[in-house]
Amino acid sequence: MPPLASSSPVTLSQFASGLTGETAFDVLAVAQKLRAKGKDIVLLNIGDSPFPTPKHARAGGIEAIEAGETHYCASLGLPEFREAIARNYSQEFGVPITADHVVVAHGAKPFEQFFCEAVLDPGDAVLVFSPHFPTYEPNIQRRGAHAVFSVLKQENEFRPNLDDIAKFVQKTPKAKAIFLNSPHNPTGGVATAADLKQLADIVRGKNIAVFCDEPYCHMVWQGRHDTLLKEPGMLDQAMAAYTFSKSYSMSGWRLGYAVTNAALVDIIGKMINTSLSCVPPIAQRAGQAALEKDQAERDEVMAKFQKKVELLVNELRKIPDVKVLMPVGTFYVFPDVSAICRKLGITSHGLAMYLLEGADEKFGVSCLGGECFGEAGRGFLRFSCAEPDDRLVQAVKFVGETVTRTERVQRFLEGNAKYRIQQ
Repeated sequence: MPPLASSSPVTLSQFASGLTGETAFDVLAVAQKLRAKGKDIVLLNIGDSPFPTPKHARAGGIEAIEAGETHYCASLGLPEFREAIARNYSQEFGVPITADHVVVAHGAKPFEQFFCEAVLDPGDAVLVFSPHFPTYEPNIQRRGAHAVFSVLKQENEFRPNLDDIAKFVQKTPKAKAIFLNSPHNPTGGVATAADLKQLADIVRGKNIAVFCDEPYCHMVWQGRHDTLLKEPGMLDQAMAAYTFSKSYSMSGWRLGYAVTNAALVDIIGKMINTSLSCVPPIAQRAGQAALEKDQAERDEVMAKFQKKVELLVNELRKIPDVKVLMPVGTFYVFPDVSAICRKLGITSHGLAMYLLEGADEKFGVSCLGGECFGEAGRGFLRFSCAEPDDRLVQAVKFVGETVTRTERVQRFLEGNAKYRIQQ
């Protein structure tokens, strides 16, 4: 038998050749390798819940397996599950919808791709608020479209700039879509009800579609979650995506849904049909049980997350040269460490990797540099709160101590010149 060829004569597409992924998973892989070698790592880089899936959701999945619901089902989702989502959504968010407005997928992330496939053509422009979730750009580029960035600023509590939205709609050639993530990953900013009303007034009746990425809808620490779909006419122009990963600690079940107009639901259903077939019914039964029976447990967990966020912020405020806001939503904290970076001559992602790999042989903290979320994130770090409280305190204390070890930082940079700030 001839040996396998070491390379293929088939060239990759331009899109595939330039494809990037979510850096959080790359950093997680490094952290897990270090852990396997015996290093104690506090994992604050990945946006996963440390809590178990609620009891009724677990039972619902088990019951579905025992009942033999282990085969194909409708690509749009189980009718009973879609009806449960519609009832819950109408009651919780004040948007009167039916099952015809709901489509189910493997988490919220697939809807980024489906939205882009549904509304974008080559050359179209998409407004993206940055720092931004790293999978937005690849999905926009997949359609031959391009992103136009609007910078979210700490002094504005990381809320969207309405002037940038108006300018994009009125002056950008082939303006076609807006990606709105609120509550926002990585900054923790939240678009207010007034922001959403103004956004709706700007785009209403125009050929502009809005993707509302709302996985953290139950993690709003001041007030309550508002959705653009509540504004008149927006159900016809927008699609809002949700997941069970954050609210119900079900990241491994890969379950989410989107709410939009019935015509777009039908199109998205065809996309799921021709790519993923369907979401496993056992996951959908678990999600249905979560919606119908686990809201009290969900709210208890959300309260625990809020306390974790407050603890992490208060600890970070003890470190000199760190500027950090109390996030309005999400379980992320996004401190400005640019003064520390300038002092040490290291990029913020380099600082994150130093804390993981170079600051100590036996202990490390895994977080993300703001550059993982675009150039607008440079000078920031993102910490999740997905560790026990004592580990959060331990991690921040470690950060505060190790950023003063200037000689050790310089040794790290000698072996990792790519993390030096370029003058």
